[in-house]
Amino acid sequence: IIIFTPGVSDMFPVSNTVVNFVVCQLCALLTAVWFRLYLHPSKTSPFVRHVVATLLGIYFALFCFGWYALHFLLQSGITYGIMILTGVEHMHKYCLVVALGYLSFCQITRVYVFDYGMYSADFTGPMMVITQKITSVAFEIHDGERMPSLLEYFSYNCNFMGILAGPTCSYNDYIAFIEGTPYRHRDLETKGKVNGKSRLNDPSPNTEVIRKLATCFISLLVFLSVCKVCPVERNVDDDFIATTPFYAQVVYLYLSMLTTRPKYYFVWTLADAINNAAGFGFNGYDSNGLPRWDLISNLRIMNIELATSFKVFLDNWNIQTAHWLKRVCYERCPYNPTAATFLLSAMWHGAYPGYYLTFLTGIVITLAARAVRHNVRPYFLGSPTLKFVYDVITWAATQIAICYTVVPFVLLSVGPSLKFYRSWYFCIHIGCILLAIALPVKPRHLRLKEQQPAVQPSLESTDSNSNQKQKAT
Repeated sequence: IIIFTPGVSDMFPVSNTVVNFVVCQLCALLTAVWFRLYLHPSKTSPFVRHVVATLLGIYFALFCFGWYALHFLLQSGITYGIMILTGVEHMHKYCLVVALGYLSFCQITRVYVFDYGMYSADFTGPMMVITQKITSVAFEIHDGERMPSLLEYFSYNCNFMGILAGPTCSYNDYIAFIEGTPYRHRDLETKGKVNGKSRLNDPSPNTEVIRKLATCFISLLVFLSVCKVCPVERNVDDDFIATTPFYAQVVYLYLSMLTTRPKYYFVWTLADAINNAAGFGFNGYDSNGLPRWDLISNLRIMNIELATSFKVFLDNWNIQTAHWLKRVCYERCPYNPTAATFLLSAMWHGAYPGYYLTFLTGIVITLAARAVRHNVRPYFLGSPTLKFVYDVITWAATQIAICYTVVPFVLLSVGPSLKFYRSWYFCIHIGCILLAIALPVKPRHLRLKEQQPAVQPSLESTDSNSNQKQKAT
């Protein structure tokens, strides 16, 4: 591919490595269609599907990353050995430490030894997804699921549909897809019908794939056309800070961060389309009887752009990573799960200091947003007008807070990041800390306790009531 695209980086703001990545994903898309049509579970055994998916994944990884792709196999092999040698009681902890430690070692050496600032299309990107998969399956086994075979394990981690850009999925969902039983471990609608009509067990993903490819095309077009118009680095330019009014700096911050999102929209939507084209991602039917293909989707663009709270934004951005963090950390951490989850997310993202500044800021903003929602929002629910005013205000606040938080994530280094925060006088940090102190929120375990029913009727009382009703009848 390098031979045929030597000048792409001169015409567009992308490197040849990124072009190779995109070409591999487009090849994976075509391969996924072939996989669904000619290696369908009704025609082929799960063994063959596992072997083909794994070998194609390794081939794409070698083509895109060279011999660095062997790290994918080594990381998976080491953790599988840990699963075999350690007991079910502790394997999830060991796998989390080893997989995350291996990933961190590769990230640190890549950043500080080989090429600082190489932000995209490096071999540690796929390793981040594989780390999620390794720990996910370890936690699922700990929670009672069966141990996968070596072939199933490597197929899950390194299949061609998700080895380059994910997304992460449940091991059970993947095995069900390979075996052709996508509903074996989740409840079906009543008698397999929607609105009185029988459903197909294997609907065609063609319409959904075309829609997602159209989204990819628009996202790529927007990114290539506007990413150089509003560079994020201008937010820390001395002349810009000195000569631009603060309100204009706020507007520019929003616009500059807005232009960075389409590349993520492109990559994640294309990855989702590849899985759908292979027949993976079917998630039942909606209330109108239409098939849903969002089982492993990683984002909801409209919900992101119209988010009225920090939580709503995070719930719709990098969805599968949020689910992973919730499963392996937030729901299991006994002390301060919010801070622990943000810290784990920072470690998983990489070795750049900007990541840690972003996620430390995210802790403060999350606590403040939670306090405002619990203490202020109820006063605006009295009428549609007040609710609309609240939504407009919180939308603007959320978007600015997100942009403010993510600037270090894009700038990567400590110096430029702190320079940006100083130019804003750390105002959002200070404001969020004051809000979190002034508007306390009950601890999570107390909120969950309040949500549970106060009284559970016993079986005896239920039976006696039903008997009395029958006698009365």
